[in-house]
Amino acid sequence: MRVLITGSSGLIGTNVGLALQKRGDSVVGIDKRANSWTDRIETVTFDLSAGRTGELPVSGTFDVVLHLAAYAKVFELVEHPDRALENVQMCFNVLEFCRKSQTPIIFGSSREVYGDIHRHVTEETAADFVVAESPYSASKISGEAFIYSYGKCYALPYLVFRFSNVYGRFDCDLERMERVIPLFMRKIVRGEPIVVFGREKVLDFTYIDDCAQGVMKGIDALVSRTVNQQTINLAYGQGSTLVDLVNLISLALRKEPNVRYEPARSGEVTRYVAEIAKARRLLGYEPTTPLTAGVPKAVRWQQEIGVLSE
Repeated sequence: MRVLITGSSGLIGTNVGLALQKRGDSVVGIDKRANSWTDRIETVTFDLSAGRTGELPVSGTFDVVLHLAAYAKVFELVEHPDRALENVQMCFNVLEFCRKSQTPIIFGSSREVYGDIHRHVTEETAADFVVAESPYSASKISGEAFIYSYGKCYALPYLVFRFSNVYGRFDCDLERMERVIPLFMRKIVRGEPIVVFGREKVLDFTYIDDCAQGVMKGIDALVSRTVNQQTINLAYGQGSTLVDLVNLISLALRKEPNVRYEPARSGEVTRYVAEIAKARRLLGYEPTTPLTAGVPKAVRWQQEIGVLSE
């Protein structure tokens, strides 16, 4: 199998790319930056929001495109909404490439499309595309809408995965993008103060190996057409508060946190727990790493590469 991954230098792209190669598949990546974790993924440096629409700097045919490239920080896009528009432009460009080549596409969407909801668990049909909580959520809603329209008008094979707070290996390049779990780890180990925005916030944290497992199953199912034109939550399926998260990091590091709590920031979702029955049914997806197990794994990995130091 030959797979094109956009956003191949990111957390999910790097893990999935390496996993595909490990089982013998060929992977080509496209990203605005070189991969800081590995040189094993052939990566073309390219801005997907620029250039001629539908023309990507790659050659040959692909069995599937995994489109992950996006600006992914909610509050960053509140401050810089033009980056949300770039997300839409990137998605449209990749969709046109897939339409012209009739290549199936998997779109990396987000639990942000559900908005700030307060139901206990959230299934795929519960997304309300009328209301967008932030420019980031609007960009993912727009991307999904384009995917669905291309499926309908051009019979383009697709899957949409709604990811939720993925963390773990290859997520600690904080100088590029500030992510809450590695940020808290680094600050707590150094005894620096941390700010938690939303003490009662409940989120569904997904360890990277579970996420990658689901994506790989989705790739195989879409290429074989055993599953097609479906939207699927890909998460652990259990909610945890940010207080839980801070406590687990502190236990793993054996450090007392210096923490201050503030209200949730504008545009941020304050409750989300995914219903993952559809992923189980269609893909045989079975996440195995709760937050209580994933945080220690993430801490150990960062310690091994020398990132966590006092």
